[in-house]
Amino acid sequence: MPLPNYTDGSLVNLMSSLLEAMAGPANGYLPLADLKPEEISSSQNIILFVIDGLGYEYLLKNANDSFLSQYLRSPITSVFPSTTATAITSFMTGQAPQQHGLTAWHTYLKELGCITAVLPFRPRVGSHTFDTAKINARQLYNHTSFFDLIQRPSYVVAPEWIIHSEFNEAHSGSAYLRGYDNLQQCFDYVSEVSQQQEDQKYIYAYWPDFDRYSHEYGNASSKVASHYEELCNQFEKLFNQLTGSNTSIIITADHGFVDIQPEDVINLHDHPELEQALVLPLSGEPRVAYCYVNPDKEQQFVRYIEQHLADKLELIKSEQLIEQGYFGKGTPHPELLNRIGHYALIMKDNYVIKDRLAGEQPFVHIGVHGGTSREEMLVPLIVAHL
Repeated sequence: MPLPNYTDGSLVNLMSSLLEAMAGPANGYLPLADLKPEEISSSQNIILFVIDGLGYEYLLKNANDSFLSQYLRSPITSVFPSTTATAITSFMTGQAPQQHGLTAWHTYLKELGCITAVLPFRPRVGSHTFDTAKINARQLYNHTSFFDLIQRPSYVVAPEWIIHSEFNEAHSGSAYLRGYDNLQQCFDYVSEVSQQQEDQKYIYAYWPDFDRYSHEYGNASSKVASHYEELCNQFEKLFNQLTGSNTSIIITADHGFVDIQPEDVINLHDHPELEQALVLPLSGEPRVAYCYVNPDKEQQFVRYIEQHLADKLELIKSEQLIEQGYFGKGTPHPELLNRIGHYALIMKDNYVIKDRLAGEQPFVHIGVHGGTSREEMLVPLIVAHL
């Protein structure tokens, strides 16, 4: 299973290349081997375009002759877990999960006393955000924004419905925010900002619907294929508009996908002996679950998994994830260990594990991510100089 290559081949190293190219401070990680800072440092515009969910393996298997494939340079790895909440935080801080400490979509935050959906900034159950309780996301997460580290004016281009979210506001720093309503407007804004006559600029653009369609219809679906074709058409137009503008555009993703069948779903409620050994609900991701285990029932917990689920998942002590470099290198975030429980369940093959709390509506995605398969962990490095 490919783990993040934090040495010189992950999206964290990509951010190191961008930091160095734009005169920012070192983040403790080497630049990306396949994108040297000096290759882009003199560009008038540097655009990082993140297509949520666009895996490297998807391009190889489904889009090998597409417009974007001609600019495909290499695969790079995501972070661990290979999921949006963890990876987007790395894009917006330049840090690995080891340093920023957001370890999944559902992360137990001791500071709030509950499992938190970190991007919507709300408890796992319920629709009210913590902002309504006067909890400030910027103060809670306490991250330095990537946009405040570099020596260029910056822009964030993201959907209108998230551009001013608590998470986005907490991580956008001094960047100018542009919220769009549809695909055409997204690309129009990127083109418009790139062609403004001013100093060198950095533009971070985020597109979510490849991920949304992959969850709902499956990554291998015709719906996703059709949407990818739409994206390629828009990129071709954008490249034509920016030709001769001294623009470097880097296109990548936060993770890839695998598709699952109903029989791949492990419901925790079907394993009461296992469920009773936990003092908190599962957190993390369906592909990588963090378990907070009652110390009096640890042997019961381990024995049950070894006897009943060992063919479907790997059981690993959470502290070993840190020791073995799953989250990154160097000094960990002071709350990192608290946020990953006592044990992690890393799913094998295409299995997922789920539980359900009171008030939660049952759902099963067809496309899933978060795990360590090639399909989930490898993302494309697409580079064009225009």
